[in-house]
Amino acid sequence: MKRISGIGLIVAAISLVGFAPSTFAQGGTPAPASQLTASPAANPVSDMLRTLVPRYTKNMVGAAEAMPADKYNYKPTPEQITFGHLVLHVAQSNNILCSKLTTTPPPQSDAKDTDAKDKLVAAIKASFDYCSEVLAKADDSGLGVSVSLSATRTMTKAGVMITLAGDWYDHYSAQASYLRMNGIMPPSAQPATPPKM
Repeated sequence: MKRISGIGLIVAAISLVGFAPSTFAQGGTPAPASQLTASPAANPVSDMLRTLVPRYTKNMVGAAEAMPADKYNYKPTPEQITFGHLVLHVAQSNNILCSKLTTTPPPQSDAKDTDAKDKLVAAIKASFDYCSEVLAKADDSGLGVSVSLSATRTMTKAGVMITLAGDWYDHYSAQASYLRMNGIMPPSAQPATPPKM
C-alpha cells in the first residue's frame, strides 16, 4: 500500500474544502457548469464603456485644465499638432462617435483649435457630458448594426464603441506627454488626496 505524503493530504483537503455543498448536484455528482457560473451580463460592451467614462472625463478634462493658457499653441515638433488642436480633436471625436450610438445628431460647436483655453476646455467638458448621456441609454442590442462615419466609411456600433475607448487611451497618452514636456504632472499621475479627518 502506498503512503500518502503530507503534501498529498493537504492538496486533497484543500480540494474538498474548496467545493461548497452547492457545487454538487443531488447524489454527490458535480453540478452542471451552468449552475457554477454567474449569469452572463446583459450588456457587457456598453457596460464596460460606461465604466471608462468617469476616468477619462477626469483625466482628459483635467489635462486640458492643467495646461497653462499660453501653452495651448505648444507642439513638441513642427510636424505635430498643438495642444489646443488635440483638445478640440478629442471634443469632436467624442461628439461624432457618441452620436453614432444614438439617433440624435451630434452637438454643434463653433470652437476652433486657435480659440482660448476656456473655450476649448468647455468644448471637451461638453463632449464628455454628451457621451455620458448617450452611454447611459446604450445597450448591446444593436452592436452589429452598421452606421455611417463619413461618405465613404461605415462601422458597426461595436466598432464605434471600441474606437471610442481606443481614442481615449491614445489621446490621453498624447495629452499626458504634452504636459510632461512642459513640466506638468498629468492628472492620472497625481498623488491621491488623503481623506480629510
